[in-house]
Amino acid sequence: ASRSEEKMHEMSITRCVLDAVAREMKNHGLTRLEKVRMRVGELTAVEPESLRFCFDASVNGTPIEGASLEIEEVPLTGRCNACATEFRIEGFKSSCPECGGTSIERLTGSELDIVSIEAT
Repeated sequence: ASRSEEKMHEMSITRCVLDAVAREMKNHGLTRLEKVRMRVGELTAVEPESLRFCFDASVNGTPIEGASLEIEEVPLTGRCNACATEFRIEGFKSSCPECGGTSIERLTGSELDIVSIEAT
């Protein structure tokens, strides 16, 4: 994908996030957004720096200008169904580093979640 296509992906995610945040703020009578915390898994193909750029561009010149985005990057991990070893999956290798088993349960890496918002 080209750089502009990547940014379009992050921009659409940013819009969805800000829509969800706006709904929550309205539901709780909040008007000033300070921080949004997100978890972004390695498998989501979301580039955290592009997401931050899109977030900053989206809040600029709006009532929530100055709000920050905090991103926790979540690595791809798995557990071997044969020996229960938990490990980081790198290079999309699908075998256990301990026993060589190939039945792997993915534990983390596909998250794309709003963890919390700070607003008043």
